[in-house]
Amino acid sequence: MATVELRFSAQPEHVRTARLVAAAVARRAGVDEAVLDEVRLAVGEACSRAVGLHRSHGITEPVSVALTEEEKAFSIEVGDSVPGPGAEPADSGTGPGRPGPETDGEGEDEMGLAVISGLVDDMEVRSGAGGGVIRMSWPTADAMLQT
Repeated sequence: MATVELRFSAQPEHVRTARLVAAAVARRAGVDEAVLDEVRLAVGEACSRAVGLHRSHGITEPVSVALTEEEKAFSIEVGDSVPGPGAEPADSGTGPGRPGPETDGEGEDEMGLAVISGLVDDMEVRSGAGGGVIRMSWPTADAMLQT
């Protein structure tokens, strides 16, 4: 199982680089050429979402992307450092009567997840105290030939 890891500062201009790296690694992993545009778009949406969350919450840690070539699949995990619901840090400045920054972009967040789910057959979204992860996977050409 080969993995490529990418970490970038939460700046919108870095999303394009993440998309290009994801497409190149997916091609090398054996993802069908016809699916590469979906990979590129899904990674762009997931990375844009993570960048937006980091910026709206004032988080300076980098966005992480792990691209993994498995036996019959290619998977991508895009991680952010924004604590999930109910896991707010004590010094966040949010509380009763003071909505957190996540309420501003909630509609955009849902739209981004809807776009990703339309591009990816296998998607999982996790969120916890350490941040959130969107995991997406696609079959490789070898796996499609075996079915």
